[in-house]
This record gives sequence, C-alpha cells and structure tokens, in this order.
Amino acid sequence: MNSIRLIYPQWQGGNISSIIPELNEVDSSLGYYLGCELLNFLAPKTAQKTITVPISKEYKRIEKDGILDKDVILKQTKDAIKILNKENPEKIIVLGGECSVSVAPFTYLANKYKNDTALIWIDAHPDITLPSDKTYNGYHAMAASAIMGRGDDEIISILQAKIPSDKILFVGLRDWERKEIKDRQKEYGIKHIEPKELKKNSDKIINWIKQTKAKHILIHFDLDVLDPSEIICAAGTVADGIKINEATRVINDISNNFNVVGLSIAEHMPRIMIKLKNMLENLNLLKQ
Repeated sequence: MNSIRLIYPQWQGGNISSIIPELNEVDSSLGYYLGCELLNFLAPKTAQKTITVPISKEYKRIEKDGILDKDVILKQTKDAIKILNKENPEKIIVLGGECSVSVAPFTYLANKYKNDTALIWIDAHPDITLPSDKTYNGYHAMAASAIMGRGDDEIISILQAKIPSDKILFVGLRDWERKEIKDRQKEYGIKHIEPKELKKNSDKIINWIKQTKAKHILIHFDLDVLDPSEIICAAGTVADGIKINEATRVINDISNNFNVVGLSIAEHMPRIMIKLKNMLENLNLLKQ
C-alpha cells in the first residue's frame, strides 16, 4: 500500500493565546508549528515517504468571512491537496499542526475510497463551529464541519469529497463550549462516546464502526482529549479526559479490526519546549 507521512505544521487555524497566559501571543500561536516538528522528531521512523506541506510562519493575523487567516489557510489547503494528488497515497499519516490539518487529507481519502469511509474524531471538542456563528474565528474549531462539507463556501469548494454526519463518531467528547454546539451535534445526528465509556474496552467504538459497514477508517487524534492530570501537551486542558493507555488501546484496537487509511495527530502545544527555545535564543554564547 502506497503510504506517506504528511508533516503539516499549520498553526493559523488556532486562536488560543487567551488560554495559554504563560506565553506571548506569537509564541502560543506559532507553538503548533514547533509542536508538529517535535511530533515528527519523536515519532518512530518508518520506510514511509515523508512530505512537508509548506506553511507560512509570517505572523499577520487577518479575519475574513468569519475565519482568522482564511486566505493563508485556503492557500495552504490547496498546497496540501496538490501534494496529495501528485503522490496519490492510499494511506496517510498526518502529523500537525492544529485540528484543521485533517481536512484536506481526510476528504482526499474519502474521495479516493468513493465515500466508503467512516471517521473517528477523538477530541475533547466536537469542532463543528461554523464561520457564521461569529463566536470563535479559529478554523481548527470548524474542521469537522468542513469535512462534512459545511462552512465557508470557498474552502469547501476545493475539497474533493465530504463525509456525512452518520459516518462520524466523536470519541472523548466532554466540552461543547456553547449550547448551540451541543444542539448542532444533535441536529446533525452525530453520536459520541465519553471518556468514562472507554475505561474497560473499545467495544462501543468497534460496534459503531461495524454498524456503518464502512470499509475504510479515518482517525483524528487531538491531543487535548488526553487527561490533563496525566499529561498536558495541548492548548486545551479539559478535566477528566482519556488516559494515555486508553487512547493507545482505542487506536490500536481500531487498526487491528479495520483498514485504517488515515491517522492524524494534532494540536500538540509544547509549552515547556517553547520556553526552553526562548531561553536558548537569549544565550549570547550560543550565537557565536
């Protein structure tokens, strides 16, 4: 199977400086870029071809059509799609970057497999915000909406397919942030499984996938789903999350039982490493 590792350090979809007070606005925003690089450094090396999506590091935040840095995100999405169409992979491992790094690869795979795909969205949040909500302009909170073909018309028009809501399952969800999001999930008919339901086994997820009859599975893994009492490696720190061993078991159980063609790991925010990087950059002896 033709498989690639896609390094996708997109940070523009986040607007998270207010929840990371120990870092300045630029460092917290661009933290996703460093977080992606560290994921790639730490991940086991394989024979997969590794390709990096070119991402601008210019800090020039502009909202358009209810989306922060929309024009930059649109260009980078086009670049990602161009890479995927050229490489024509059958399987993609994505290391990001904020949550929107799943949009281009997963819709590419949905198109490749003729919409015979189901999506497991492992995340503390549902990411079904819409630009028209006017409550939060970060595109990473709109990622699942975009995959369903909902949201900004210009961005949706360049995506190659969409995944219907009945083929999406939220896992680890525990923070809707706003009532309208909980209502929207109910309107869309998207089911969810809470962290406490995964303590003993992954049966509820496995059974849901079987019911969809989908032959190809996509997994989005947002690191903020992990319990902050055990590890803090994301911008979000919602209590009572999934333990590391539970998350590992869930993903392994899915891959052991089904054909997983896409996995993305997103939202790595290395707070301590950013502080360390800044300290090193201020040591004059290291610049000589």
